[in-house]
Amino acid sequence: MSPLLFRSTNGQSPSVNLREAFLAGQAPDRGLYVPERFPHIAPAEIAEFAGLPYRQVAFRVLRKFTDGVIPDDALAAMCDRAYDFGVPLEVIQRGVHLMRLDQGPTASFKDFAAQMMAQMFGRFLQEVGGQVTILTATSGDTGAAVAHAFHEVPGVRVIVLFPLAEVSESQRKLMTTLKENIRTVAVDGKFDDCQAMVKRAFADPALERIHLSSANSINIGRLLPQSVYYFYAASRLAWPGEPMVFSIPSGNFGDMMGAVVAREMGLPVRKIIASVNDNDAFPRYLASGVYEKISPSRNSVSNAMNVGHPSNLARLVAVYGGHMDETGKVHRPPDLAAMRRDLFSTSINDERTRTSLREFWNKYQILLEPHGVVAWQGFLDWCAVEPLGNTPAVIVETANPAKFPEEVEKVVGWAPDVPAAMTAGLQQTEDYDRMGADYEAFRAYLLARHTR
Repeated sequence: MSPLLFRSTNGQSPSVNLREAFLAGQAPDRGLYVPERFPHIAPAEIAEFAGLPYRQVAFRVLRKFTDGVIPDDALAAMCDRAYDFGVPLEVIQRGVHLMRLDQGPTASFKDFAAQMMAQMFGRFLQEVGGQVTILTATSGDTGAAVAHAFHEVPGVRVIVLFPLAEVSESQRKLMTTLKENIRTVAVDGKFDDCQAMVKRAFADPALERIHLSSANSINIGRLLPQSVYYFYAASRLAWPGEPMVFSIPSGNFGDMMGAVVAREMGLPVRKIIASVNDNDAFPRYLASGVYEKISPSRNSVSNAMNVGHPSNLARLVAVYGGHMDETGKVHRPPDLAAMRRDLFSTSINDERTRTSLREFWNKYQILLEPHGVVAWQGFLDWCAVEPLGNTPAVIVETANPAKFPEEVEKVVGWAPDVPAAMTAGLQQTEDYDRMGADYEAFRAYLLARHTR
C-alpha cells in the first residue's frame, strides 16, 4: 500500500509523503500540509484502546499515518521512549472530567507532540542525511517543549523566537537555560511578529542553502500526536460509539485541530469548543462569516494563546472545503453551517478568567491555571446555549499551574507547588539573544549562525 500523501492548503505545491512534509514544515507555496484523506479507525478498535496504556494508543493511532514510511516496530519503540508520563483524567463533576496534559518534562501539553517529533526527526535525518535547523515561534510553552525534546538530537539545531514581554519567567527559563544545539531569541514584539518572521524565513530565497523546518503547529508532525489524547480520553470515558464534548483552550489552534483530526478519523464527537482569550478573531468569524485577524495581538493572562491570526485556521477552513491563505485572506469560503454545527467558540477576557479560576477552586478544590480556566469557562458558555445532558465531556488543561505562579497566587492567595520536572531547569543560568521584530535582522542572524 502506498504511503498516505499530504497536500498544501494553498494548493500550489505537489503532494508529499509524511517524511517530506515533516522535514519541510511549511509547504513551498506557504500553505500548511493536510492529509489528502484521513485514515479511519473503526469503533471496535477505539473500544480496544480502553485496555491499553497511552504509548500503545499512540502507536495504534499514529501508525495510520506512518504506514509505508516508518516500520511498525520502530514506531512502537518511538512511542515507548516518548511517552513515559501519565495522562490523568480527573473528575470535576458527574460526566465531566479534566484531562491534565501537564505531566511531561516541561509540564505542558506541548510535550506530547515535541517528544514524538524529536523521535521522528532523528529517524528521518538518519535516513536522508544532512542537518536541519528547526525554527520555532512560541507564545509560551512550545519553545520549552521543543527545546527539551530536541536537546542534543544529532543533526538538529533549534532556534526559538519568543516575545520577551509576554512569557512567564518559568516559561522563559525552561527554554533559555539549555545550550548545545538550542538557541533562543527574545523578540521585542508580539508572538505574531515571531510567527511571521519564522514563516517568512521558510519562503526566503536567500536562505535556501539552509535546511529549515518547523516544530510549531504549522508542521503536520505537531498535529498528529496531538490527536492521540482525544482517543485516549474517549476510550476511557465514553461507551463505544458515544460522542464526546471537548473544550480546548485555543491560541494557534493546533490543539483544537488535533481534536478535528481525531474526529475526521472516526472518533465520535458531539462538539469541539474552541475557547479563546481576548484574541477573538475566530468566534467573530464563526458568528459573522467575515474573517478579520487581530493585529497586533492582545496581551492576556492566558499568554500562550495571545495569537491574533491562528495559523491552523487555514487547515480548519480546508477541512470544511474552503481556502484561507497564510495571511488570513479567504479565497473560497468553507461550509460555515457545518462548521457551526460541529464547533463552538467563545472569548474569555482576563476578568472572567480570574473570576472563574477563583470560583473553580472554591467549588471543586482543583487548581487550574489561566489556559485551563479559559477552557472551563468556554464549556460553561456552551452549556448555557446547548445543555450537556448525559454526554461525557472533557476540559483540557494544557499546563501546570506552577508555570504561572504570580497570576495564580493573585487569585487564590498562594503559589502552586513546582513539579520536579520543572525544578532543575528553573535553577540554571539563562543565555539568550535579543532583537527587534525586524525580519532583515533575523535573516542576518540566521546566515551568521550558519557560517560557523
